[in-house]
Amino acid sequence: MKLVVARENQPGETRVAIVPALVGRLAALGWEVLVEPGAGDRAGFTDAAYEEAGALVDPAAVSQADLVVGVRPLDLDGIRALRRGAAQISFLDPSADRGVVEALAASGITAFSMEQVPRISRAQSMDALTSQALVAGYRGAVVAAGLLRRFFPLSMTAAGTVQPAQVLVLGAGVAGLQAIATVRRLGAVVRAYDVRASSAEEISSLGATFLDLGLEPLDGAAGYARTMTPERAEQQRERLAPYVAEADALITTAAVPGRQAPILVSTEMVAAMRPGSVVVDLVADVGGNVEGSVPGKLVSVAGVQLWGGENVPAQMPGPASELYAQNVLSLVGLMTRHGQLAPDLDDEIVAGALVTHGGAVIAR
Repeated sequence: MKLVVARENQPGETRVAIVPALVGRLAALGWEVLVEPGAGDRAGFTDAAYEEAGALVDPAAVSQADLVVGVRPLDLDGIRALRRGAAQISFLDPSADRGVVEALAASGITAFSMEQVPRISRAQSMDALTSQALVAGYRGAVVAAGLLRRFFPLSMTAAGTVQPAQVLVLGAGVAGLQAIATVRRLGAVVRAYDVRASSAEEISSLGATFLDLGLEPLDGAAGYARTMTPERAEQQRERLAPYVAEADALITTAAVPGRQAPILVSTEMVAAMRPGSVVVDLVADVGGNVEGSVPGKLVSVAGVQLWGGENVPAQMPGPASELYAQNVLSLVGLMTRHGQLAPDLDDEIVAGALVTHGGAVIAR
C-alpha cells in the first residue's frame, strides 16, 4: 500500500502533512511512503531528508497512491490523477470546499477531514485543530511583542523603572491560552475574556486576570461557545470597551470551526486605544474579531497598528508540520489493519471525519 505525501499548491501554504521523522513509523504500519518533490521544502524538510528516512521521492507519486495525505485537499488536477477507490486525508471543510468535495465524490475518492475529527478523549492525538491553534496562539503573542515598541516585562534599572505592558486577550480556547501563556512568559500583565464560564479557571491558572463582564455565559457543545445574538454582542462590546482602551496590545482569537468569527471589537474601540498600541486579530481570515482587520495585512487605525492573521500556523511551518504530521499519523494508524487501509466506518472517529465515500458526499 502506497501513502503519498502531497506537495501543497495553495498560495501561502508552507506546511507539509508528514515529516521525515515519521516515515519509519508509517513503514512499520506497512505503508510504502512516496513524496512529491519539494513537498517539505517550505517547512524546512528536504527531499534528501525524506529519502534518508526511507521514503521514495517521485514526481508521479499521486497517480500511484492508495492514500494521499496533505494539509489542504488536492486540487482538481490532483483529484483527476488519483485512481478510483483511493483515499485522501487533509483539512477539508464540506461547506467552504464544496466544489472539491463534489469532485472527490464524483471520482470515487474516500476523503477524510482533519477538522471533522470528533473532539473526544480518544481522538486527542488526531486533533489537528488543537495542534494548529497552539501554533497560532504562540505566533500571535510573538507578533504582538514584535510590533509593540515598548518592553513587555517590568524593568527596574538605575535609570528608573519601566512598567510592564498591559495585554488583553479575547478568546480563551487553545490559541488564546497559548497566547496568554507566551505573553506572560515575556513578562506582560495580562487580562483575558471568554464567553464560556469554564475558561475563567484556565485563564487564572496561567497568571492572567479573568474579566467578569457580568454577562450570561455562552458555553456550547464540544467546548465551543454558543452563537451570540446581536444584542448580546453589542452589550459585550460596550463592557469590553474600557479594557480595550487601556491595553497596550490586544490579541483576539475567538472562532468556531465552520462559522464566521464574531466581531468583538469595533473600529471605534480600536481608535480609543493609545497611539502606538497593537492589535493582533488571529482569525482575520475567517471573518475577523476586529472590525477593519485585513487578512495578511498590517493597517493603521488612528495610530494603532492592526495586524490581520492569514493562515497563521503556516507562518511557523516547521513546528506546525511536526504537530500536524503526528495528528495525521494517529488517524492513519487507526485506519490501518495488517498493512492495508481498512477504515471502520462504524468507528466514531472515522465516521466523524468521513466526507466522501462510495461516490457520495457523506458530510453536509
